[in-house]
Amino acid sequence: MVDPIILALAAAMLVAAFAYASVGHGGASAYLAALALAGVAPAEMRPIALALNILVSAIGTWKFQRAGYFRWRLFWPFAIVSIPLAFLGGAIVLPGHTYKILVGVVLVYAAWQLWMSARLGDEIRTPREPPLAWAMAVGAVLGLLSGLTGVGGGIFLSPLLLILGWAGTKQTSATSAPFILVNSIAGLAAGFTMKSAALPSQIWILAAAVLVGGWFGAEYGSRRFANPAVRRILALVLALAGGKMVLL
Repeated sequence: MVDPIILALAAAMLVAAFAYASVGHGGASAYLAALALAGVAPAEMRPIALALNILVSAIGTWKFQRAGYFRWRLFWPFAIVSIPLAFLGGAIVLPGHTYKILVGVVLVYAAWQLWMSARLGDEIRTPREPPLAWAMAVGAVLGLLSGLTGVGGGIFLSPLLLILGWAGTKQTSATSAPFILVNSIAGLAAGFTMKSAALPSQIWILAAAVLVGGWFGAEYGSRRFANPAVRRILALVLALAGGKMVLL
């Protein structure tokens, strides 16, 4: 018999996957938030979030690339350094309390970014190429953070690309999705290599849910703009979960 908590998590993650995939993200911050609210142990949270992230970001990568928004020149400087550092971060097992505080801070930051992004318009901007050294430095920091926490790094990369004028809205989504994909693969691979990661037997239920949500979300996002109200709702959930992890 399927655990009712797993079914509730699946429903929440399906909605989260749709919303996040529509902006080129994998949804790890929302998955971590849902897992935290459900009382899942910190040791189990990272591999679950990374595995689900891989599924959704793979769909987003394909959808946004097929729509013609992906630019290799924008992507590779961030990814080439982030991948080995995501592997390194994934191999590090933080103490449970330290991990909860770190993830809590990341979730609160993600909530703030989602809330702010809901206020931004989807105006078209003329992007400029990011300096190679800066892009690689950013990729290194985000890769390590991705492996340590179980997020793919897109929640940090996306606002930087937009604020610094390195990409327009759709190009940002098309860059974030593969960036999240490669970092999530590296982080999860490190966990399995070091035998510090394990997935629950009912992970397939969560996987099926995010595949459905991610498919329709990426299809919607690669053709239209995401609904700001959805971002605000997700921001409130992330803030609640992040506060719970930091304070409790």
